[in-house]
Amino acid sequence: QVQLVESGGGLVQAGGSLRLSCAAPGRIFSTYFMGWFRQAPGKERVLVAAISWSSSSTSYTDSVKGRFTMSRDNAKNTVYLQMNSLKPEDTAVYYCAATNQGWSKPNYWGQGTQVTVSS
Repeated sequence: QVQLVESGGGLVQAGGSLRLSCAAPGRIFSTYFMGWFRQAPGKERVLVAAISWSSSSTSYTDSVKGRFTMSRDNAKNTVYLQMNSLKPEDTAVYYCAATNQGWSKPNYWGQGTQVTVSS
C-alpha cells in the first residue's frame, strides 16, 4: 500500500504563512505528477497546485496564484506547498496526491492535514 505522508498544517492568523510537506515512496515520486488538493467543509475537494515529475511545470488554481508555491525535492522524495498571505477562505483540509492518469482520479492520496486561518 502506497503511503503519502503529509505534515505542516496548523492554525495561523490571516496574512501568515505555512509550509506543507508530503513524502512519497521513491518509485512513485520519480515518475508521477504530484499535487495538493483542498476540501473545505461542505465543499468539493479541488486541486490547488500541481507539479510535474521533472519540476519543469507547475500550475495553480486562480485563487492561490501569487500566494502559494509548490516545489519538490527529488533527493528527499518530498513535495512542498509554501502558503503565504493566507486568508480565512484558505481554511480546509489539504491533501497530497500523486497521479500518472490525470487529476480527475489520482492514483494515491495522503491522509490530509488541517489548515485553519483565523481572521
